[in-house]
Amino acid sequence: MAEFSQKQGKQRGEEGLGSAVDFLLANARLVLGVGGAAVLGIATLAVKRLIDRATSPQDEDDAKGDSWKELSLLKATPHQQPRPPPAALSQPISPLAPSSSGPEGPTNTDPQMLPQLTSPVPLCLTFQEKLLAFERNHVVIPAANVALAKQLAGDIALELQAYLRNKFPELPFGALVPGGPLYEGLQAGTTEHVRLLAPLVLEPGLWNLVPGVDTVAQDPRCWAVRRTQLEFNPRGSSPWDRFLVGGYLSPRVLLELLRKALGASVNWPAIGSLLGCLIRPSMASEELLLEVQHERLELTMIVLMAVTGANKDNRLLLAWPLEGLAGNLWLQDLYPVEAARLQALDDHDGGTRRRLLLLLCGVCHRHPALGRLGRGHLTQVVLHLGEEEVDWTEEVLGERFLQALELLIGSLEQASLPCHFDSSVNLLGGLREGEIDDMGYALYSGLQAPEGLL
Repeated sequence: MAEFSQKQGKQRGEEGLGSAVDFLLANARLVLGVGGAAVLGIATLAVKRLIDRATSPQDEDDAKGDSWKELSLLKATPHQQPRPPPAALSQPISPLAPSSSGPEGPTNTDPQMLPQLTSPVPLCLTFQEKLLAFERNHVVIPAANVALAKQLAGDIALELQAYLRNKFPELPFGALVPGGPLYEGLQAGTTEHVRLLAPLVLEPGLWNLVPGVDTVAQDPRCWAVRRTQLEFNPRGSSPWDRFLVGGYLSPRVLLELLRKALGASVNWPAIGSLLGCLIRPSMASEELLLEVQHERLELTMIVLMAVTGANKDNRLLLAWPLEGLAGNLWLQDLYPVEAARLQALDDHDGGTRRRLLLLLCGVCHRHPALGRLGRGHLTQVVLHLGEEEVDWTEEVLGERFLQALELLIGSLEQASLPCHFDSSVNLLGGLREGEIDDMGYALYSGLQAPEGLL
């Protein structure tokens, strides 16, 4: 009987709450209009969810993971740009009259004694204007810094190439070429790495590429480099045979060799003194990183051993520290084709896809919960949007930014972001569920108040 009374009281409380919500929303439509009532409805729903969760507690991470997914399905009204204020509201505001409670003094109505306004009251900026200001302040790199970074990267590449030829004369490395986003106008701020490719010169006819899906790892992102023609060119006839594991060229063994060399054998203090900077190899990272400090800037270079031209498709494969069964596979680098496709799309219609990518990179790098969204993820989002025949001028850059956030939220809800060039590759496959929930919650909150991301 007591349980029935408790349920009946709870039902009456919910009915009373529902009646209050209906009354509030009905009057809100009259006072605030449809848009205001929709916003008020979302807020009311959030309050009701807090009350429900207070009566039935659940795990905090599960609650956050469910909340952003459920709220993203509401879509009460499309996000609208704030309307500019009327002309009358944009005029300078006259100073307020002194309070009657203050000390009284002699009054003088002489116009010369009235205070003069030195500058007009600043107007409220739209999201588009705030986004462009963020681009100027946090994304665009001064041309002088770009030129200095390129000079330092080129000089370090020459020094490192000379070292490799002296240390490993038997290994045919190609010319070390610096490149990456810095060289193609795609670097957002100074947080990204300058790429330094160290290509391996493989003998024609002795090596063959095997798709990663056909290996035991079954990883579509990767390729295996298999040694062939062993009956005519036995093992040992190629200088790269010393790095074979099970008949395949192992990037893991090559990475370990070069890591030891960069950390112990290279005289970085002497090279840095010659170039006017401080160079330190990062031993804490599994990647081959060089941290460069100059009095005017700081940058990080990543040394990438690469296999190029091993087949007719001219794929670019990188020695990357992969885990598990993929440790002896080479990761296919999609950056060159991604950058070329974005450039072609922008050249076709004079669009701003590349600028949108830079903005997304700048926002995610600065946000603590979005740091796991790398350039590869964001480039794929822009490519998916960029293929659409819509307006890509600067005037709608803010609208495209919000569309990118919506696409990211939808991808995180499904835990799936297919590669634009190979739909079998899921770029979100390496993220944990907790990381996906954190990023989804941050993006949904940013979609409701995008100024908070800037």
